[in-house]
Amino acid sequence: MKTVSTARAHGGTQGVYSHESTATGTTMTFSVFVPPLEEGQRAPILWYLSGLTCTHANVTDKGEFRAACAEAGIAFIAPDTSPRGEGVADDPDGAWDFGLGAGFYVDATEEPWAKHYRMRSYIEDELPALIAAEFPMLDCARQSITGHSMGGHGALTIGLRNPDRFRSISAFAPIVAPSQVPWGEKALGGYLGKDRSAWRAADAVAMIEDGARVRELLIDQGDADQFLAEQLRPELLAKACADAGIDCTLRMQPGYDHSYYFISTFLPDHVRWHGERLTAEG
Repeated sequence: MKTVSTARAHGGTQGVYSHESTATGTTMTFSVFVPPLEEGQRAPILWYLSGLTCTHANVTDKGEFRAACAEAGIAFIAPDTSPRGEGVADDPDGAWDFGLGAGFYVDATEEPWAKHYRMRSYIEDELPALIAAEFPMLDCARQSITGHSMGGHGALTIGLRNPDRFRSISAFAPIVAPSQVPWGEKALGGYLGKDRSAWRAADAVAMIEDGARVRELLIDQGDADQFLAEQLRPELLAKACADAGIDCTLRMQPGYDHSYYFISTFLPDHVRWHGERLTAEG
């Protein structure tokens, strides 16, 4: 692991780091905020997965999470959204919703994507192992996960797949049912192939329908989001959770759109919500 930069913030340290990924076969960059800690103290972890076109830098620069993380004593980790670099395939038409910046947190099985686009393995396995090895002040026994849009999809699916790892799951304007919306149909069809049954393990609503269970979810969604009706469809998640007995708190926020003005407004509240669960006994 290489240190790209560090800066003091709210009594803690905001760092950006890079490493050579075995999962993706590329150099991957991520950010970590370590809150101020007493000697011997270890911080629980909140993972944040970003949306289409983003890198680690979007939430790191615009998320406004550090004050809340410092107060709660929570570390905040923001990975990239896709492999990058020479030889990494991109959308042949140059579209922004597939390829670079749009890994959808799946392990691609189709060519030419399968060689590098292994974001599920990277987020679920490789990066957590690196964090455990390089950041001894972080407590990997206490982890939670959140994300925005495509990253909300990632947080939901990875959280549902690993209920024993993550104490809590939340999302901002998530793509809850990618099998049923244009962004997801393009991405899952491209990365995973035409067999739609293979998509179900990468679709939060389908996963819940197929038996995945967690105790609760927190979702914030702006009602002025331009992608709400066509791409996001949070009502599908609310119904799946109601049918499955999962406590899903869906907060429709009046006047908010899909941007970081929305995310930065409510991200501190999510930090505190996760903090209550990360510090609870048992």
